[in-house]
Amino acid sequence: MGATKAKRMPREVREQQMMDAAVQTFGRRGYRAASMDDIAELAGVSKPLVYLYLNSKEELFTACIRREAAALLDAVRGAVEPGLPADRQLWAGLAAFFTHTAEHPDGWSVLHRQARTTGEPFAAEVVALRGEVVAFVTGLIGAAARETLAATDRAPDLAERDVAGLAQALVGAAESLAGWANETPGMTAKETAATLMNFAWAGLGNLMDGRGWSPG
Repeated sequence: MGATKAKRMPREVREQQMMDAAVQTFGRRGYRAASMDDIAELAGVSKPLVYLYLNSKEELFTACIRREAAALLDAVRGAVEPGLPADRQLWAGLAAFFTHTAEHPDGWSVLHRQARTTGEPFAAEVVALRGEVVAFVTGLIGAAARETLAATDRAPDLAERDVAGLAQALVGAAESLAGWANETPGMTAKETAATLMNFAWAGLGNLMDGRGWSPG
């Protein structure tokens, strides 16, 4: 009966079913501990069928990384409306990021924990994802600077390197907070986003107003 179902189910549906099983297995067990037998059993298919659809274990893990990375980027980009004030854009992006990582903890584990620690070529995939997220956040901070300039007729004292560094810091904080929030009972995505927003925007606001911290 199982073989009949496998034949009748559309290929794209069956493939996504196996990908879902792979993400769960890799996310919870890690790349090295996970086996194609585990993935096939969870997906309810034979191991040869997994190999037929998704080739090798390495290719399957790479496909999982790329799928989860694309989904996360789409969620963040789709939540940010260009016409909103800069703080609302950043809030929307952060809320979408933490909502997605909370709703897809296995996918986030694949990206943030497993791929990074397994080595190449997987780590390079995550580096590419992080680069896209940092570039997006850099654009948001740059938009905030331009918004301040338009409102006050004064350019904030933010060099391009400062903007890039702030984006790196913000993304790094978001990555750490996502893992912490997923392991903290009762912590919601909005609460996590508000934690980082309160931490980051107060500092960004002071910088935009020309009130940077100095060691004195």
